[in-house]
Order: sequence, then structure tokens, then C-alpha cells
Amino acid sequence: MASLAPLAVSMGDPAGVGPEVIAKAWAARSIAALPRFFAVGDARAIERVWKGPVAKINDLREVDGAFDQALPVLTVEDAGEITPGEPDADGARCALHSLELAVGLARSGAARALVTGPVSKAQLYDIGFNYPGQTEFVAERFGVARENAVMMLAGPSLRVVPMTTHVALADVPGLLSIDLIVAKARATARGLRRNFGIEKPRLAFAGLNPHAGESGALGREEIEVIEPAIAILREEGIAAVGPFASDTMFHARARSHYDAALCCYHDQALIPLKALHFDDGVNITLGLPVVRTSPDHGTAFPLAGQNQAEPGAMIAAILMAAEAAAHRAACPNL
Repeated sequence: MASLAPLAVSMGDPAGVGPEVIAKAWAARSIAALPRFFAVGDARAIERVWKGPVAKINDLREVDGAFDQALPVLTVEDAGEITPGEPDADGARCALHSLELAVGLARSGAARALVTGPVSKAQLYDIGFNYPGQTEFVAERFGVARENAVMMLAGPSLRVVPMTTHVALADVPGLLSIDLIVAKARATARGLRRNFGIEKPRLAFAGLNPHAGESGALGREEIEVIEPAIAILREEGIAAVGPFASDTMFHARARSHYDAALCCYHDQALIPLKALHFDDGVNITLGLPVVRTSPDHGTAFPLAGQNQAEPGAMIAAILMAAEAAAHRAACPNL
């Protein structure tokens, strides 16, 4: 039987904690039961922060022979002078080219899933990157419209989808629409089936306003936008409930009644997720033809090079990518 293709892990900004958490994930490969993976980036970024074995590879067929003894690294280009904690333009270019190559390998099937390390948007913007984040970049490379690539944050006890993401809070009410909510919910339901093997996903919706609008006394978005969207979803056979007051949606008893919570804005989704799963939260992009995950943390430049970065979220991202790829392979027609 042919072996499964390995996972591609783009290193992210070489001056951030990405290289360290990837290396520590490899070091924990046996304990964490990780599948074979390889890093994509400048191998020197790992060697600056880790003394373990690194195998520089030029061909993915080398991953099988190298993985048990060393962390395989497919080198993209020289990132210039790498100083942990001190990002620069050369490092940003290396991060972007690493991401581009990793995406290409996933598109071709040479890698069976994509895991992306943390990047600095500020550094990328300085070199001409014109996407809100890696999610939108990856979506375009796969030919998927931005609005159809849905960001889900997931941990062992909670999955959340922010229906609006990196926008000012003042802009959220104007961006919420029935069409947007229905589209995000459809993608979420399908993503739960494809990536998590949940046959009949249950979706819960958070209200925009305090107390979910208090029957219109504190805002009418729940009545005029969210409730009509939920009605459409129910007519389609999707188990959708809400809108609920967000301050009562995330305790353990409430979480037991849904498979994913759809939230109106970024922090409404990410605060409970990070409170519960700060060290093992994963960003998974729904709506792509291949699996893409990422640890739910940033570059953490102040920690870089100090051997303080925890690899839990990277380990979780690699495991989730492999499990989601397995679900898709088992049910390719979903």
C-alpha cells in the first residue's frame, strides 16, 4: 500500500516562534502520535533556536527516510540575517515564499494537508502583501472566493466561527446581512461534515447586542437579520438555533448543545476560544479543496529565541490537519 503524502508546514516569520514550535512539535512526534510532516522555510531559522537534528531536503521523497531521525526542512531561500525577535523585510519575503511553496505542494497533492506557521502582517504589508491575512491568500491560490473561505477556531471543547473578522467593531452591524450569515452557516455545516465527521451538525448563533437585543429594546439586528437567516437555514434542513445572548453561550452546559457557535465579530468568537484553549487552539479554514490549519497564536516576537514558546497549538494544528484529511479521504463526495 502506498504511504500517505506528508503534511506541509510553512515556517512563518523566521524571526518569530514558528521555527521553534515546529521543531518542538517534531521532538514530540512519538508522544503526540504526529503524522509525517516537513517544514518549509529557511532551515537556519530553526538552527538558531533549536539544537536538534535537521535534515535539509530537496525532494519530498526524502521525507520518509528522514522523519524518524531529523526534522525535514524544504529550504525556500536565504532569509538574510536571522535574529530571533527582530523581524525584517528579508524574513517577511521568506515567510511569503515559504507559504507560496507550501500551498503549491498542497494543491498538487504532494502534501496531503497544509499547516501554516504564524506571520507578521505588518512586515508582510511592508513588502506589498495586500491580503487581510494568510486565509485570504490561501483561498485565492486555491481559486476560492474570499467570502467562501470560512475561518473556524477549534479546540477540544469549542468551535467558533466569526462571521466578520478583521474589521472595526463599528463596521460590524453594517456588514452583517442575511446572505452573509446563511453563506457562513452553510460553509460551517459542510465543513463540520467534511473535516470533523459530524453527520448532522448543530449550529448556535450569538446575538450582536447585549441580551441578544432584548426583543428589540437594545437593537434590532437579531430580529431583522439573524433570525431571518436562521429561518432560511432551518428550511434547508440545517439544525440552527439562536440568536442567544453571548454571555451565556460558552459555559460547559451550553457548549454541549451545539457543534459550532457562529459569532458576529472577531472578539466575540475568539475570547471564549482562547480562554478555554489558549495553548491548543487551532485555526482551520473551511471551504477549501484541501485541509489548511494553523496554530491560533501569532509570531510572539518577544518570546522568540528564548526557548519559552509552547508547541501545544502547533501540535494540535498538525493533528487536526491529519484527522481532517482522513475524514475527507473517507468521504470524498461530501
